Amino acid sequence: MGITKDDRAPSGDRRVRRTHAALARALIKLVEEQDLSRITVADVAERAGVSRSTFYDHFRDVHELAEAACTAMIDRLIESLPSPAPGVVDPESEATRSLEAFFAALAEHAGLYRALLGPQGSARVVDHIRRRATAGVRERLSEVHAASAGDASEEPGENPHDVPAAFAAGAIIGVAADWLQRGCPHTPVEMARLVWPLFSALFRLDAEPRQL
Repeated sequence: MGITKDDRAPSGDRRVRRTHAALARALIKLVEEQDLSRITVADVAERAGVSRSTFYDHFRDVHELAEAACTAMIDRLIESLPSPAPGVVDPESEATRSLEAFFAALAEHAGLYRALLGPQGSARVVDHIRRRATAGVRERLSEVHAASAGDASEEPGENPHDVPAAFAAGAIIGVAADWLQRGCPHTPVEMARLVWPLFSALFRLDAEPRQL
């Protein structure tokens, strides 16, 4: 059996990751049963099978744990989203799959995201999603335009203030937060189909790419 990266990591690092994962799993399960605001450190520690002192070795409070769990899930989600394949001129199928995966991930842990993206939520989580979404939108648009031009290897250029990508990221956060607060009245598939035309119109993906 080969040695994995995790096997090579110091045992202390592995223990920290295991503890963080156990606490995050415990919190996610608890949020399915009650509002985040009602969950205590004692609740999380008991569900995770650790002591309260162990919890405080890693996090200040339940809200900080929730932020860490949420941002980690968002990172994994964005990294797993499909990118347009070389030669694909029509990006609709790939884009709707990505949007569907995004909304499905939110729906899976709706209680946690609803609490953190709602009126009394976390500015840190909102900012993290905004920054990751902005980068993701810009990267995937670059891939779509490169594929359409027959050069899928083109790298996105430097643009410290990509207004359309930032606008799109803010819009998707707003739509997602509203959807969550309303109890997810549409399925992830329906949300993807509703949101995609807005993105398509914003970026004129049926037209030639523009230099901004």
